[in-house]
Amino acid sequence: MKDIQPIVFEGVDSSQPLIIAGPCSAETEEQVLCTARELAANGIKIFRAGIWKPRTKPGGFEGVGAPGLEWLKKVKAETGMYTSTEVATRQHVEQALAAEVDMLWIGARTSANPFAMQEIADTLAEHHADVPVLVKNPVNPDLELWIGAMQRIYNAGIHRIGAIHRGFSAYGKHLYRNMPQWHIPIELRLRYPNLPIICDPSHIGGKRELIAPISQQAMDMGFNGLIIESHCSPDEAWSDASQQLTPEILNFVLNTLVVRDSRQSTENLALLRQQIDQIDNELLEVLSKRMRVSREIGQYKKEHRMPVVQAARYNDVIRTRLENGKEMGMGIDFLRTVLMAIHEESVRQQIEILNDRRP
Repeated sequence: MKDIQPIVFEGVDSSQPLIIAGPCSAETEEQVLCTARELAANGIKIFRAGIWKPRTKPGGFEGVGAPGLEWLKKVKAETGMYTSTEVATRQHVEQALAAEVDMLWIGARTSANPFAMQEIADTLAEHHADVPVLVKNPVNPDLELWIGAMQRIYNAGIHRIGAIHRGFSAYGKHLYRNMPQWHIPIELRLRYPNLPIICDPSHIGGKRELIAPISQQAMDMGFNGLIIESHCSPDEAWSDASQQLTPEILNFVLNTLVVRDSRQSTENLALLRQQIDQIDNELLEVLSKRMRVSREIGQYKKEHRMPVVQAARYNDVIRTRLENGKEMGMGIDFLRTVLMAIHEESVRQQIEILNDRRP
């Protein structure tokens, strides 16, 4: 992807972050136009709305379908805003192009499927499409799969292409709906310095109160823009109500953002340090999970009157971990020090459980 071109729209200030806003789902004509009018009044130039909505389970609202494209036409005609929507199939692409949608994006479930991505790419090529296409990261934290999805679109002749970082799914309860894992888009930026990267704080946070800090972090890291869900009556939204902002609140969030005058270059040491900071935070979370499991093991040992230290198990763990770490290019002495420290902390926490006299 050597000839990636900037995503530029006439009348949109290319020196500022690209802002895309609108409801998660197009629900009714009235809701779409009401939201668009308010956003346009606040200076938003690009309107987004989900026409087709992939849902995790059947039975939920899966979008209004093609009739919603007529509403996007009315948004463009009335407000002058550019329009964008998500596509996942050949039919979606063809109908969106016929409706003259100005920009397409591809969702996380679709970008994880090479067959679906190739179908979309082939359709774009067959229609000689000339629209920008944004590709969300796959559900799982797989950078190569993300890059491969974009390469398929690029090979179809679409060079106005960008990435959307919407976070990655993780099992269990977390602060975020989707874990940011910021080091992955940072690695993407290091590989493709000219590739526009847009942050989706709505899907990363999953909560309204997280959208502002996530947006600011994206700006601090030199992202090229934001795609944020905004609804005229978010509490009444038919999908993802908790992560949508009113246009008024969105305007406040955007006006409080600090946008750096000059973005950090890929060679800048600060960018690499940010990557280290994010990885360290993820290490701490993983260690916390490990200690929770260790405490559960301690409870089991207490109930079955077993000693805390199991020498055979300990030696096997150290041996196998050292072998695995060596294959990853890490020093044996370093690994042994880290593994012994982790084991000592696990033992300490298990002993606390054994000494706890409560039933």
